This record gives sequence, structure tokens and C-alpha cells, in this order.
Amino acid sequence: MRTQVGIVGAGPAGLLLSHLLHRHGIDSVLLETRGREQIESTIRAGVLEQRTTDLLTEAGVGDRMKAEGFVHHGFELAFEGKRRRIDLTELTGNSITVYAQHEVLKDLVAARVEANGALYFNVSHTSIDGIDTDAPSIRFTHDDAEHVLHCDFVIGCDGSQGVSRACIPAARRNDYERVFPFGWFGILVEAPPTSEELIYARHERGFALISTRSPTVQRMYFQCDPKDSAENWSDDRIWSELHARVDSADGRHITEGRIFQKNIVGMRSFVSATMQHGRLYLAGDAAHIVPPTGAKGLNLAVSDVRILSNALQAFYAESRSDLLDAYSETALKRIWRAEHFSYWMTRMMHRLDDASAFEQRLQVAELDYVTTSRAAAIAMAENYVGIATV
Repeated sequence: MRTQVGIVGAGPAGLLLSHLLHRHGIDSVLLETRGREQIESTIRAGVLEQRTTDLLTEAGVGDRMKAEGFVHHGFELAFEGKRRRIDLTELTGNSITVYAQHEVLKDLVAARVEANGALYFNVSHTSIDGIDTDAPSIRFTHDDAEHVLHCDFVIGCDGSQGVSRACIPAARRNDYERVFPFGWFGILVEAPPTSEELIYARHERGFALISTRSPTVQRMYFQCDPKDSAENWSDDRIWSELHARVDSADGRHITEGRIFQKNIVGMRSFVSATMQHGRLYLAGDAAHIVPPTGAKGLNLAVSDVRILSNALQAFYAESRSDLLDAYSETALKRIWRAEHFSYWMTRMMHRLDDASAFEQRLQVAELDYVTTSRAAAIAMAENYVGIATV
């Protein structure tokens, strides 16, 4: 098999890159270990920055997002029994769109299928060879047959557990990581929205987040021990915890409903500051992980892909390699800014077991500052809607 760009991983980064390359007239083959049904049904959060929604719209895959997504012009910060609103649009001129990641994936898969794109699901035994040459290849098994895909470039979009990043020699990699001692307990609920916008809550018992998926399905999270088990939490216990952390002194409270999904996810920050080696380039979760507090994961993947697609277009259309050579340096400017914002939000909003009573009061003081100082609110809003670095 032969193509120009071989892409490993059909998450948001791989699918969007394949679609953008197609629009530039560049051939690609996309390989994914999971089945189509699995990636389209794995429910994950989706807070999309304005630049992300603009790119999806420009790429022709934004119609359903516009029809079904929820445009939010702000969000609420809940602490000390009160709620204060950060007006994103008034402070920055931009908004966000709440549209779940698996819905974005559905739109991108449909676009690749409609374009007769080379998209292989349920592949196995994937390995990458020859990245130090100008003729790398990807070996994989599909439908019990072994294949070798020869290409000009390999793009690793296969997440933190994929094979791509490990292909970069350990001596050449610069990896940075911070594992947090807490996780998020997430539930999906059949209920009308508690609020028209997201609610981020800081409480002495721990963090909580109230979000929405549809007019009848809501997504809620609360801070927990990452080693805990969802089976230990009855519905009554969950609602009691969420009410304690989110309900406000003025009588506003969360809306209950039938809980139909429970799960616990750990939290960490990670950056591979070596995002390219030879003809291999990393994008999305293969190169970086952010705690979900800052709502940056999917948006960083889109940012990587924007840079890569432009660089590959310049290579094929103009025989330029300067943009590809600068890919890591260019992408990391945005990545480290987003990592810092997500870390700051996480430290400010979560219960920190090692924090003294003095440090806990500093958290409250900081929340009071960002919700009463216009300058501080602008800084938070700019980072939340996404600061353009390229």
C-alpha cells in the first residue's frame, strides 16, 4: 500500500487531519485499533473553543454542531455558597460551544466515508518503521491479513497508550508529567439542565462540575479518590454529595434525574516536548494530556492539526519544509499555555489534601479576585476561550 501521509489513530486529531489533508488534495490512510461503533459511542466531554468551531465549520463538518451544540457565552464559578458569572463574550468577544467529542467524531467519520477516504478500523499489531528515512512505513493487521503501508510521513494520533510516541528514541524525548492525587467521578443523568451554562464549583468537600449534553441529558462530575469504585456510590449518596458542593445559599440547586452511567477517571498533566523525530510527528493525546478542568484537550488536538495540515500543504504545494521543521516549537507555545491554565484552574478549584487551612483560604481569595476584578476575569476568559499563538 502507498500513500502520502499515514495516520495512526482515529481520534479527533487523526480524523480531522485526514479530512483537512483531503481538502488540500493530499492522500492519507487512517488506521484505528477500535471499531467505528466504539469510537462513536464513547461519551466524553466536549467544550469547543471559537477557533475550533470555526475550523470545523470551514472544513464543512460543522452543520450538526451548529444545529445541536449549545453556544455558551459564559460560565459560573460557585464557591462559599454563591455563584458568580464569567461573561466570556463580553470580556473577549468569543463564546464556547458544548458539543460532545463523540459527536465531533461521528461528523468526521461520516465526512471521511462520504469522501471514500481510506479508513481502516479494528487494526492490530501496528508498528512503525523507517522514521529516520524519507520512506517510513506502517505495518498492521486488518481482517487477518498483514499489510505494509509506505508513506512520506507518519502522524501519530493514537493517544497516550499508542505505539507512536514510543517510536521516538527515549534519549531524544523530553517528557514532563504531573499526576494528581484525585480523580473525577462522572455521571450521565436523564434530566433537564440545572443551568443554562456550565457551573464550576469549589467546596471544602471537593470540586464539582455541572455540564449539559442535550435538553434531556446532563453530565456531572465531582472530585473523588481515583482508586475508589463507582460501585461504592449509590444514587442517593451521589446526589447528596453534588447538592452539598453545588447548591447555593440563595436556593438554587442542581436538578436530579435517573443516573444511567457512572465512571471514575484519573487526572494528570503530560507533555512530550519532542513532538517530531525524522518523518514522525505526534498530535493530540499522543503528545500531551491536560486535566479536564480547563476544557483544553480536544481544542489542543485541533490546534496541533491546524499547524500540521498547513505545514504538510506547504510541503506538497510549495516544496517547503520550514513549517514542518518548526512544528514542535510552534505547537508547544499553545500547549504550554493551555497546560498552565488547566493546572491553575485545577489547583484553584479542587480540594488539595496537602493544603493547609491558610492555603485553602488563598483559593477562596483567588476565586473572589477573578470574579470581582475585570482584569483578572479577562485573563481567565481569554485562556478559557483559547489564546491564539499561531
